[in-house]
Amino acid sequence: MFKARNKSINHEFEENELEESEIMDAYSRAVMDASAAVSPSVVRVTTQSKSGIRAAGGGSGVIYTEKGHIITNSHVIHGAERIDVNLHTGEHHTAEVVGDDPHTDIAVIKIEPETELQVPEFADSSRVRVGQLALAIGNPFGFQFTVTAGVVSATGRSLRTMTGRLVDGVIQTDAALNPGNSGGPLVDYRGRVLGINTALIRPAQGLCFAIPSNTVREVADKLIKDGKIRRAHMGVSCQNILIRDELREKLGLNSERGVMIASLQDGPARDAGIMRGDVIVAIDDEPVETVDDIHRILGEEKIDVECQVDVIRGSEVCKVQVRPSELQ
Repeated sequence: MFKARNKSINHEFEENELEESEIMDAYSRAVMDASAAVSPSVVRVTTQSKSGIRAAGGGSGVIYTEKGHIITNSHVIHGAERIDVNLHTGEHHTAEVVGDDPHTDIAVIKIEPETELQVPEFADSSRVRVGQLALAIGNPFGFQFTVTAGVVSATGRSLRTMTGRLVDGVIQTDAALNPGNSGGPLVDYRGRVLGINTALIRPAQGLCFAIPSNTVREVADKLIKDGKIRRAHMGVSCQNILIRDELREKLGLNSERGVMIASLQDGPARDAGIMRGDVIVAIDDEPVETVDDIHRILGEEKIDVECQVDVIRGSEVCKVQVRPSELQ
């Protein structure tokens, strides 16, 4: 009886080991298949500064068109005098900048390949879910084509780029990123691009970020078409403030936050009569609670279009008509 019980326990143990082995095999196959699918589309990007010294900002990129357009990070190529690209096949090319948008940390460069390049499939980043498999692919520390695996840790994050603007919908992952991974793709188990790896928080463990693929495609398409992203501006410097409860109640405002004008340059806001110390609470009836709301509202469609800006001046709300100009 004792032997029979031991035999049953051993059988269950062997079955559990087999199940775990099958799970690990399936995981390994998913990682290998995804890596194989996207590897021909991942490139190494290196830069040279004006002094001729190879810059430390080299990174990675992902092929966007068969004709040689490549997406990378703005901070990887920004200010470089020479950009070199190495394909997965070992081919070497010199690249030119097509467009650079530091506000989203996305840039497009172009090479002239001898044959058509393999373009990866881009996933719909709005459908990314927490917990799904995520692979970061790039060239960390100059090592050609390195894969790290993890999961999507969070979605809908906001990340401030080097220009101070926020990018919304950012994907957080624990797939390890290292210097040189910047500009490479974050992909799912099918090898579809979820986003472009852009940043890691160095003191933290497992906090890495990617610009979502929907944002990447929108920015890349505009850069290829126009060479830049057009945005409106009013010529103001602002700071976030809290509105006093008694003033908010008197004016019938729903929010306790607003954006105070700290300074004005020569431009649309000054021309329209907006003054230093005014507090913006709405633009075209859209609530303004932070500086980032102003950046979001003032898109390309607002350039040279008259907007109604609601500002608190003294103890009343003034409605000022402002015609934003194009941000240069």
